[in-house]
Amino acid sequence: MTETSQQPLPQTIPAVKPQKSENAEFLQFILKLALFVLILRSFIAAPFNIPSESMLPRLMIGDYLIVAKWPYGYSKYSLPFSVPLIPSRILAREPVRGDVIVFKAPPGNHTDYIKRVIGLPGDLIQVKGGQVILNGKPIPRKRVSDFIEPLTLNSACAKPDTAKFREVASDGTVRCRYPRYRETLPNGRSYDVLDLDTRWTDDTSVYAVPKGHLFAMGDNRDRSADSRFPAVEGQGIGIVPQENLVGRALFTVFSTDGSSSWIKPWTWFTAARWDRIGEGF
Repeated sequence: MTETSQQPLPQTIPAVKPQKSENAEFLQFILKLALFVLILRSFIAAPFNIPSESMLPRLMIGDYLIVAKWPYGYSKYSLPFSVPLIPSRILAREPVRGDVIVFKAPPGNHTDYIKRVIGLPGDLIQVKGGQVILNGKPIPRKRVSDFIEPLTLNSACAKPDTAKFREVASDGTVRCRYPRYRETLPNGRSYDVLDLDTRWTDDTSVYAVPKGHLFAMGDNRDRSADSRFPAVEGQGIGIVPQENLVGRALFTVFSTDGSSSWIKPWTWFTAARWDRIGEGF
């Protein structure tokens, strides 16, 4: 009987898949992350910080906000560094009176400003005795309780020209006290404003809001370079073109009293104004 020897079948050797270098994978991750952040900041929302007291009492120096990009459409001002990739404004929508808007201020259109919309195209705006007159009718304004904030490095009354608003509380701490009023627009939107001094801006001529523009004011009426002032770099914004809109303020995500230091991480918590986080508009 003849024995036949069986030869083993050749085994298929799987192809070895070349491994990507760790550097290439990390670079790919960074590029994807950068693209995601770019899209998020350009078309969804972006952070904004408050450097001045012009929007007191709603916004304090040291507040950090989230600004929605979609409510008014998109333009080159929606993009970082205002890169001119979007012609004119697409999906454009007009703000509502009382909206708190972020926009590029004329004439240079380089600086972001934040103000409240008071006048829309076709409106006539005037200020008499500190009260806003909208289309010939005074906007109702009611005196309410004073606005009080502790004196910190980010307090408006830490400045020499507002030192007269400081007072010593019963517990010995120093705080700021400002006269506050409640305004109510014809559409029912209400908000608080401050009226600190008597200035020429308390009695103005009549401003006519042209088509495609907005009349914007700061809530701190005597400390705001707004549409009552001509559009001069660093001095006023004039009547704002709607094409300059960046977005609408949504809510406060963080607030600091100015006492924190980057090299002292524990001060990031002690300086936080926790009660302001999450406040909407």
